[in-house]
Amino acid sequence: MKLSKRRALLLAFCITALCSLLVAVPLLMQPKPDLHTAIAKAIDFLEDRREPYALLWLDVMHRRFGIAEFADSLQLYDQVLTERPAEASLLRVFRRMVDYDNPLRTADLQAVLLPSDIIIVHALYCDRFGLPFDYFRMLDREASQGGYHLTHVLLAWIWVQENGCELTLPDGFIDEVYSANAAIVNSDPTTVDDLKLEAAAFLYLAGQGDLVDDSFIERVIVSQNDDGSWGNYSDSQVEAYWHSTILGLLLLLHVESPADSYPPMLDSAST
Repeated sequence: MKLSKRRALLLAFCITALCSLLVAVPLLMQPKPDLHTAIAKAIDFLEDRREPYALLWLDVMHRRFGIAEFADSLQLYDQVLTERPAEASLLRVFRRMVDYDNPLRTADLQAVLLPSDIIIVHALYCDRFGLPFDYFRMLDREASQGGYHLTHVLLAWIWVQENGCELTLPDGFIDEVYSANAAIVNSDPTTVDDLKLEAAAFLYLAGQGDLVDDSFIERVIVSQNDDGSWGNYSDSQVEAYWHSTILGLLLLLHVESPADSYPPMLDSAST
């Protein structure tokens, strides 16, 4: 009886192990997501998008990385601009990202209301209008609030440099901005959300990609949706979000094509 019981237990164990193996082997044989595939899927997802601010970034990616699918982004942006008269002033303001000679009406700048947008618009036009005398105070205030306020400070600094504008800042201020953005990304590199994608992408834009943990890049690739998008997983349950997808693609394009320098992201800086 004891022998039969032992044989039964052994048989049950073998069956369980075999079933586990049958489940595990197909999973192991599935191809792991890779960088190039993730980029291709994101390009496919964004190719037909008409969200105006997405189109500005698509034009940046076309000029910086030669993404042929985004070659008509400026033309599409201008079409959308005419279709949205209520947003026309704000859209004309940010159009300068992709057109140095961007026409701007006197009242257009009055449409910029958010403090985090105001600081980047000052940077966007600093070669035309100069910077406010208290610009550092504005940057410092925004940086101290963290989150998207902080990431916009980093973007503003990038644009100030690309436009060749003079800005005197206290020693260590920009290094602190870099470190604080990296802290957003690396606080938990196993999670991906829109804010982390923005901080990581802007660090790469600033030439500070080494501050982004490699495990975060891996997690970005793994967390991509099947349709090529990323979602805004921290603030909502939106599964496909154009903003997160723009940032995810921008980040991965820099990872795929590392370089000591890139073509400027602002058209104003390339002329």
